[in-house]
Amino acid sequence: MITIRRSEERGHANHGWLETRHTFSFSSYQDPRFMGVSALRVINQDIVAPGTGFPAHRHENMEILTWVLRGAVTHRDSMGNEVRVGPGECQLMSAGTGVTHSEYNREREELELLQIWIYPNTHNTEPSYQQKRFPDAETLQLLVSPDGANDSLRIRQKARVWRGRLDEGQEAAHTLVGKTAWVQQIRGSLALDDATTLHDGDGADIRELPELRFHAQSDSEFLLFDLP
Repeated sequence: MITIRRSEERGHANHGWLETRHTFSFSSYQDPRFMGVSALRVINQDIVAPGTGFPAHRHENMEILTWVLRGAVTHRDSMGNEVRVGPGECQLMSAGTGVTHSEYNREREELELLQIWIYPNTHNTEPSYQQKRFPDAETLQLLVSPDGANDSLRIRQKARVWRGRLDEGQEAAHTLVGKTAWVQQIRGSLALDDATTLHDGDGADIRELPELRFHAQSDSEFLLFDLP
């Protein structure tokens, strides 16, 4: 079964320095129908003005994934990391027993990113930080996995995150490991199983399907979450 979450149905807030859209309940946007899927709790699409950002704040027992769409984010945390993350780079912070971090746009252009939270399957572990640049590739590219397969980042959950890039007319298929999946469309028009089409910002909740088939109706980029 595939259930569509249209982009315009997401929670939305404009704070001046930050324009944000929430796929699932977050902060002042609360909807009991949308509290996450399986271990996936948050997908926020944030646009951050130059010279602004998120001041230092604390997290515990959460796997926090950042995927930059344009611009760059400067990350600083209590583990001693201070790094710049740009498009094509994936950042994964495992909060564990607790970590404090800030995320700022130090560039002259807007920053746009997806901030993703996934519940871990082990609690109160030592915090850790990972970052990796993934070269542009067609079809499906593994970004995150529980075992670090294909040189992906290692997450503390039985979840896999794939980046999809398909040219117009191109097709791909993926066999799911878990019983639940989520597709977050970043750009373009993408047909799922020849039955429904996703556009910019749309999401799809997939249940009890052994395989997904993708057909790009225009050049497309998306994230696929294969979840327990």
